[in-house]
Parts: sequence; structure tokens; C-alpha cells
Amino acid sequence: MLDLLIRNARIVGATDRLQDIAVKDGQIVDVAPSISGDTAKEYDADGYLVSTPFIDSHFHMDATLSYGRPRVNESGTLLEGIALWGELKPQLDASDIKQRAHELCRWAIAKGNLAIRSHVDICDPELLAVDALLEVVKEVAPYLDLQLVAFPQDGFLRDPGAREQLIRALDKGVHVVGGIPHFERSMAEGSLSVSELCRLAAERGLQVDMHCDESDDPLSRHVEMLAQETVRFGLQGRVAGSHLTSMHSMDNYYVSKLIPLMQEAQLHVIANPLINITLQGRHDSYPKRRGMTRVKELAAAGLNVAFGHDCVMDPWYSLGSHDMLEVAQMGLHVAQMTGQEEMREMFRAVTSNAAKAVGVEGYGTEVGCNADLIVLQARDEIEALRLRPVRLAVFRRGKLISQTAKQVSTVTLDDGPVEVDFTL
Repeated sequence: MLDLLIRNARIVGATDRLQDIAVKDGQIVDVAPSISGDTAKEYDADGYLVSTPFIDSHFHMDATLSYGRPRVNESGTLLEGIALWGELKPQLDASDIKQRAHELCRWAIAKGNLAIRSHVDICDPELLAVDALLEVVKEVAPYLDLQLVAFPQDGFLRDPGAREQLIRALDKGVHVVGGIPHFERSMAEGSLSVSELCRLAAERGLQVDMHCDESDDPLSRHVEMLAQETVRFGLQGRVAGSHLTSMHSMDNYYVSKLIPLMQEAQLHVIANPLINITLQGRHDSYPKRRGMTRVKELAAAGLNVAFGHDCVMDPWYSLGSHDMLEVAQMGLHVAQMTGQEEMREMFRAVTSNAAKAVGVEGYGTEVGCNADLIVLQARDEIEALRLRPVRLAVFRRGKLISQTAKQVSTVTLDDGPVEVDFTL
């Protein structure tokens, strides 16, 4: 007997026809136009889009939902956000961090996000946030994959205790090595931090995800160093460069040399559209730079480009509900990815591309993949990007863990009531 049979689904990548999806023991066991047989539960997708879950490949769980504490970031800049976070950290305790993290995870699940890579600040001698979020990782595991990055917010070399604390965080079970070379005291120390962190990851067999060149400075060159050290330490395919906003301001000739280096290193690129265009360009009058990395060019070069939400209601960003379709839609507009295949690539930036960047296993809609699936009130990926519709159902290993009613408006004019759902 099947555990679950999803009927009448338009599966991402094959939305021109209706198919059934059969689930047994938490895995997809069959995908076909019409599946018969005994089943414990059925769900009728009613011709709506069925996708793998959304993935947030870049987030800060320790700071989330702390907006207004101890004050608001009035300048809207990255540096004021960092200063604010420094003021907030001494006020935190484990229960507060966990409560906010669990609340955000509930928001994520309701939005169909079942995997999050979160950077956690290790520039605290007590590693309070590390211990709290490692507990959350275990507590949410039945519903959501939470992966932690050891992130030296105040600089791996700049903060006197960061090196020892980052190693302790990895020893405790944090999954990924992080860094922030552009926040070191000098370009040289930034480069040195990249080298030392990549060496550490290679010695431990870990992935790297580095905040890199999150700046409007066209001369910031840390992604070049990241690509070099990735190759040097044999980390190809295991390293992500997050933000890379300086590429927006770089000279085209230099970028023509840089992209092949990134290709050689098989770097994953993680942009954060909502935050990149909010924090960057703050020193410009007009013309004002968008500040997001060169998504179109990097994707065209065959690099794996993923998107993250980065922040939800914290010292850096005052808005958000952890809707990855909002992120993808913003990225689409800012990168001018408006061709049909380009828009589908923006959908992949928060699904399959993000899964590849983070290393989610068993991800997909093929037989043998985990039955982690979402049903959206849309007929295809482009319509989903346009409407940012509700997640009608969210399944984790074939179990329904979130459900939202179909949204329809009733418009009453002279010709009587008409239902409107904004689809064509």
C-alpha cells in the first residue's frame, strides 16, 4: 500500500501535463500520468504546480526577528547593522535565540522552505548562539534541514578570539566554514583570512561559505583569492561565495578575467537580492548602483547561482516573511532576467540551484528522491514568480505538515459575482 498519492500535479519542468506522484516510506516511488493501487492518503493537486521545496541558501538565524532591539537601523547601511548587532549580542540569552529561531522556522515551513543554511556569529567567547542553534538543528530536523556556518562576524583575524572560537564551533558540530574577508583591517589580512579558512576546511573535509566582497568597492578582490585557494586546496564544488556585490561595480575587463577563475574553482554564487539592493549603493547620489552581483553573466557562464533571503526583521532588514518567491522575484527584476528560460532560472535559484549550493541530499521529483514537495496555487514556475501564491500544501517525507486554503477573491459588479484568482 502507498502512503500517499498526489494526483493531478503539474510538476516543475513538465507543467504541460498532469501526473500523479506515489510516495512510500518517505520517498517518491513512482511518477506517471495515472497511478492506481491502494493508498493510505490521497491529495488532489487539482492541476496546480508541484515543486520541490524552496531552499534559503543564506540566512542569519541568530539575529532574525530581533528588529528594533536595541534600536532601529536608521541609515540602512551594512556597517550600522553590524554595529547594532554588536549592541544586541550582550542582551541575548539562549531561550530568546531559540524562541525566535523556532518562530522563523514555522514561517519557513508555511512558505514551503524546508532547508536553510544559516550563518551563526562565533565572535562570542561563550558561543551562546552556536549552542542554541545546534539545539534547534536537532529539534526541527523532522521538518526542516537547518545547516550552520561558523561565521566570524567581527573578522577572523580582526577579532582576537575568532580563530579559537571558530574552531570550537566546528568541534561542537557546526557544519560549514565561513568568513568575512572584506571586514578585516586590510586587503592583505582579508586575503590571509581566506587562505587560512580554506586550509581549515580542507583539513576537516568541510564546505566553505564566505561573505565575500560585500562592498561597493570595485577594487575589492577577495573572490579572486577565494577562487585561487579553492583550487589550491582541492575544494572545487565545495565553496560558495556569498553576496559578491563588488562585482556590480568592477571594471568589465577585470570581470572577464575573474569569471573564468570562478569557473575553474566551480564556485557556487549566492546572491541575496532583497538585502543586496537595500544595503548597497548607500554612498551614491545618482546614478545609484543596484549593488547585486552579476547574476545574468554568472549564470550564462555556467556557474551555479542561488539566492538567499539573508535577513528577516533584524538589524539589517526591517521587512520579510521568509518568502523565497519574493527573493526570486526581486532577483528577476534587478538582474533583468525576464526571458522565459531566465525566469525559470530564477525559480531554480531558490530551489534546485540552492539545493546544489547547500548540498541537500535526496532532493528532486524523480523516483528515489525524498518526498519533500510543495503545492503552489499556480500552473507553472513563471506564474508562481508573478503571483507569489500561497503554498496550498507542504509535504515532508510524504507527511502533510502545512496547509493553506486556496485564495480567491469575489468581485461583485453589475453582471453579478465573479471569482478572481489572477491566473489566466
